Amino acid sequence: MEWTDRFGIYPDGTERAWGLATHSADFSSRIIPRGDVEPLVLFAEWNYWANAIDDWQDSGDKGVSTAAIVGHSIRLARAIEAPGSAMLPPGPLTAALDDLVARTWGMLSPFQLRRFVEGARDWLFGAGWQAANAEYGVMPSLADFAATGALANGTRFSLTWSDVANGIHLSPDVLYSAPVQVATEAAGFIVSADNDLFSYDKDDDQEPWEQNLVNVLAHEWRCSPAEAVPAAVALRDRVMTFFIRLRAQLARGADDQLGRYLDSLGHYVSGSIEWQSRAPRYASPRNRNDFPVAGAHFDLMWRDTPSDPDPSAPPVPAFAWWWQQLQY
Repeated sequence: MEWTDRFGIYPDGTERAWGLATHSADFSSRIIPRGDVEPLVLFAEWNYWANAIDDWQDSGDKGVSTAAIVGHSIRLARAIEAPGSAMLPPGPLTAALDDLVARTWGMLSPFQLRRFVEGARDWLFGAGWQAANAEYGVMPSLADFAATGALANGTRFSLTWSDVANGIHLSPDVLYSAPVQVATEAAGFIVSADNDLFSYDKDDDQEPWEQNLVNVLAHEWRCSPAEAVPAAVALRDRVMTFFIRLRAQLARGADDQLGRYLDSLGHYVSGSIEWQSRAPRYASPRNRNDFPVAGAHFDLMWRDTPSDPDPSAPPVPAFAWWWQQLQY
């Protein structure tokens, strides 16, 4: 909180209240429940900053164009990759970014930094694609949406910090091998699907419809969003079952480093659920409340079996190569 206030990343008290309602520190701690504190604090600060940028990018009612988002994104990505390049106009968010970048460069190894930059580009590239769809009035197909599920939510952006905080050092050949990349993408899809469900009320007043898994299925199947919810949960559960199988397969031959990375993927999924269930950003959304409601939360229900028990690949092209990684 002291860091966000020192740089003034929120222009007024209302924006500050909603910025803090993201509970970004809670998110950071739940997906990385163990490890060094210093990188975890820096990661939390990155998340408060990123949510402030994300809210600006999503503010379609304020006329933020695709061109503006893409132009800002390329400058932002380069500012992370090339400190001091003066790619962004002066202001509180730029000053905060410069501080984050300088400290990140001082903390991460070259390989970790490269992975973090890739993760930032994933997030920015996904945001630009979604903005273009909204500007053109196009709801993406399920095939396209599934293929980009781990981009816009910044999976690699977040998981880099799990590696840093926990001292996980996978070699590039292991990290970028097809089975490990698929496990990472599957975890990202699950987190993205869960976020689409938790955050649905926050965006249900948008025109055109927000691009999320529920609305994508409703559009593709020509049904109401309420009718699409069970299908969204079923697809999410089907990928979750696959993720558990693939993670167990990889764990059987894993060394200590890979084993810890696979554990971090599990924390990413479960921690995101716990965080979103308690964050006022989702449990008392802004389109229904003037200010976040303290203590707002979702009640969670658990089940022992997936809502869709089919172990085969769904008829979605982007998932075909995922299932090919399984050793039956």
